[in-house]
Amino acid sequence: MKPIRVGVIGVGVMGERHCRVYSTMRGVEFVGVFDANPTRGHEVAEKYGARYYNSTADLLREVDAVTIATPTPHHFDPAMEAFLAGVHTLIEKPLAYTLEQGRTLLDAAQRSGLIVQVGHIERFNPAFTELKNVADDLPVVAIMIRRQNSFDASNKDVDVINDLMIHDIDLLLNLVGQPVEKVTALGRTVLNGAIDHCVADFCFKDGPVATLIASRITQTKVRTIDITGLNAYVQGDLLSKSVAISRRVMSQYQGAKYRQETVVENIHVPMAEPLLLELQHFVNCIRENRQPVVTVEDGLKAMRYAAQIVELVQQTSQPAYPTAPDRPMAAAEPAAAKG
Repeated sequence: MKPIRVGVIGVGVMGERHCRVYSTMRGVEFVGVFDANPTRGHEVAEKYGARYYNSTADLLREVDAVTIATPTPHHFDPAMEAFLAGVHTLIEKPLAYTLEQGRTLLDAAQRSGLIVQVGHIERFNPAFTELKNVADDLPVVAIMIRRQNSFDASNKDVDVINDLMIHDIDLLLNLVGQPVEKVTALGRTVLNGAIDHCVADFCFKDGPVATLIASRITQTKVRTIDITGLNAYVQGDLLSKSVAISRRVMSQYQGAKYRQETVVENIHVPMAEPLLLELQHFVNCIRENRQPVVTVEDGLKAMRYAAQIVELVQQTSQPAYPTAPDRPMAAAEPAAAKG
């Protein structure tokens, strides 16, 4: 089996993680990297036994596939360059810096005939996979998703919606799979002029209601999904990779002084690294010439709802603390970052 030659453009924290995983994958030849900082690029390339290239063009001539893990404002140009070079592409989330760029990338990806995947990594979290299997067999009434960080651990260049909540917008849309009827949102600016805490409510046509909470002023890291269904309550934790189902049973025990109203099932969740699963899926899609589970359309859809939520918050909310340092809030078509 001929190895698939891969490279990475942008080797910051997330880009280096891609390098680490690619360098260990069977059926993959990790060729090299490009980064705007040559010192950093040489350092990461040497660490993972690859070559540093002086330009994206030089790297793209040597690979079959590439990850683009640059800062979000710099996704568009290397992605378009990769499409023109005929190179399969994984673009880290979010897809692009603006909706206009996202729409252009979608059109170009469709015309290219290449495998193009967006890096919404939580889709490959084994806890989410098992939780979705449970939800598929459950009449779902309500969903609550929380994603919270401390401020120091967050990306401070953009608002919390595009830093954190965009992950859960994608998960929610995939989990429900029905048209959204209405979105409402409230938020607060606390520390640096951008939105730091946001609550967004989604109402689905003929489906559940859902609440997404994203915060970067919480001192505990939280990644949870709770599903309320008929006669069952499902709790998923994406950090501990656990899923538990509480079911109503109402069993009366003969001669006992108690009755059991609820039974809890702990679902087995395989221990696997989401990034490895994500990149293996990307490589398999290239080898088998099939579309990835996270498409460019998915990435653009998550961006659209993120932009809508930002606009709603700007229209309805005021800074929580007027003394917070002045800093422009994100626009309706905001920058978005990894988180």
